[in-house]
Amino acid sequence: MLSRARSRLLIPLLATALAGALTGCSLLDRDTRDTPNAQPPVGTAAGGPVPEIPTTVAAGQVSLLQRLGADGPIRTLSVERDGTWQCLDCAGDGVTSRGTLAPEQTERLQVLLADPKLAKETDQVRQYRVTCIDALTSSLLTSAGLITSQDCPGEERPPVAGEILLLLTQATPAEVVG
Repeated sequence: MLSRARSRLLIPLLATALAGALTGCSLLDRDTRDTPNAQPPVGTAAGGPVPEIPTTVAAGQVSLLQRLGADGPIRTLSVERDGTWQCLDCAGDGVTSRGTLAPEQTERLQVLLADPKLAKETDQVRQYRVTCIDALTSSLLTSAGLITSQDCPGEERPPVAGEILLLLTQATPAEVVG
């Protein structure tokens, strides 16, 4: 049986995979040869193969998964290497938005995503556990791994991931606080 914290993180990942599949822009359909940590699809189902949920994205890409409280809708933002982004329900208004980061924002994002310190900020390395109730939980899916933080009193965001989150929320409809 999954621990409560792990199952709370699994729900946003499952929702993102489903939302992406419904929009034709799935994290699961990326070329896994370019993603060293990605797993090939496994299993079968009535509609075809059942893909394993990825735990990373390709280098230079990032996805932001957000949820306000335990019962809030999943908000997802996916950003490609070239700075193009797609946001599903980012502002909690049910709207899908698309856009492109400014060239200087794209360059800054790529520098942050390539920072070796990012690997030390993953949930696995930090042994992160969700602790707040009814807070905005933000999870960055990067090539280094999943990095989660919450908008709750006393919790500090990991430095590099915090800068990525701030950049994304300033440049898109995504929010940094609940």
